[in-house]
Amino acid sequence: MATSQKVAAPAAAKKSQGFTGIRGAFWIIVLCFIAALCIFNLVLGNGDNFQGGDNANAPVNILGTIFKGGYVVPVIHTLLLTVLCLTVERWLALKTAFGKKNLTKFVANIKAALKANDFDKAEKLCNEMRGSVANVVLASLHAYKDMESGANASLKKSQKVAKIQQAHEEATQLEMPTLQMNLPIIATIVTLGTLTGLLGTVTGMIRSFQALAAGGGGDSLALSTGISEALVNTAFGIATSWCAVISYNFFTNKIDKLTYALDEVGYTIAQTYEANHTDEA
Repeated sequence: MATSQKVAAPAAAKKSQGFTGIRGAFWIIVLCFIAALCIFNLVLGNGDNFQGGDNANAPVNILGTIFKGGYVVPVIHTLLLTVLCLTVERWLALKTAFGKKNLTKFVANIKAALKANDFDKAEKLCNEMRGSVANVVLASLHAYKDMESGANASLKKSQKVAKIQQAHEEATQLEMPTLQMNLPIIATIVTLGTLTGLLGTVTGMIRSFQALAAGGGGDSLALSTGISEALVNTAFGIATSWCAVISYNFFTNKIDKLTYALDEVGYTIAQTYEANHTDEA
């Protein structure tokens, strides 16, 4: 247990330098809700968008029509703004995690350095690369050197290889929360956006049928208000889910690519140790 803590320490101590993400995502949602309310009341609800300068009247442009979508509009706008903000946040965080150089080239250079048994060069490449991949590779290299020390001379080669692989896995687990942070929120909005739009659609249609029942079909303003609420909320709900799906799948794919690179380098380090050392009794 003491050994695993020892080899995992370098990864914990050498976290990615730069932007690693916003942990208080709740405040992003709050700020987006405030922004959505301001847009709804000050921009969409502006009197210039309605007949007679009063937002209680019929709209004269698309902004007024969106306002007539009702109270569900700022809720959907909050979800949409949250997706956009978290997309930017994840892009910046993963850019830091991938490091300062091309990931594919970095993996190739590390494998070449390991093949030549040039561990100083491999460590130098990690220091230049930085990011999550470099942190994990550094932890594996430290574990490699630790296995060659006298303190682990009593272990068999298979046990040492297992220790190197364990150090690699532990370092990877330390990095994964940073990589996946806030993605569950985006995944939730994928469904929540559509459901909120559907809620707006239902409330809009209820208003439409109420207008028909109350006025016998004569209250065209109330009828058009209900229909506009239904259509506007449906459109924004679909657009929100559309953006959330693209964002979530894009970042999930990037994380899978990074994880594959980590597994590839970790396997190479373990195999290099196994090839360079004979089995001890």
